[in-house]
Amino acid sequence: MAGINESLPFYPLGMAVLTISDTRNVETDTSGALLIERLSGAGHRLIDRTIVRDEIDAIQATLQNWLTNPEIEIILTTGGTGFSPRDNTPEAVKPLLRREMDGFAIAFQQKSLQTVGVAAMQSRALAGQAGDSFIFCVPGSTGACRDAWDGLLEMEFDSRHKPCSIAGALPRLRDVCS
Repeated sequence: MAGINESLPFYPLGMAVLTISDTRNVETDTSGALLIERLSGAGHRLIDRTIVRDEIDAIQATLQNWLTNPEIEIILTTGGTGFSPRDNTPEAVKPLLRREMDGFAIAFQQKSLQTVGVAAMQSRALAGQAGDSFIFCVPGSTGACRDAWDGLLEMEFDSRHKPCSIAGALPRLRDVCS
């Protein structure tokens, strides 16, 4: 049966949060703040956080830097996944991925249908593996970040979740979370 097996040890993951926005700063970044609150509350470690303009080069530079840091196992991005002319997150992230996690986009859209209805079709949320790390890209609204974390990511990142969690795909946990 799927769920958290409380008898297993919890292994905190190292995470970074990237807000992609032309208008937000640390004080107004409620989406990034929500993700940080949720990941910290779940027992994971925040390794880094930054905000960049919605420009492919800026997004890729930050991600490539983080992908060289062995402490960062999970990268969460918020923003830039819609259809406005300045939404560039998928175009910036996809070239960095060696494998896409198609199921994340599907699961996120299903979860979003419950809260935003057919507007969920406009989401270009995505996830995948870059090197040995994983990148999860969600829309920039605080509600979308809440839906993603509370409905999907919290369990996906919990090493005790069975039948599997993303923790078992990380090099340092492959032998203990398989």
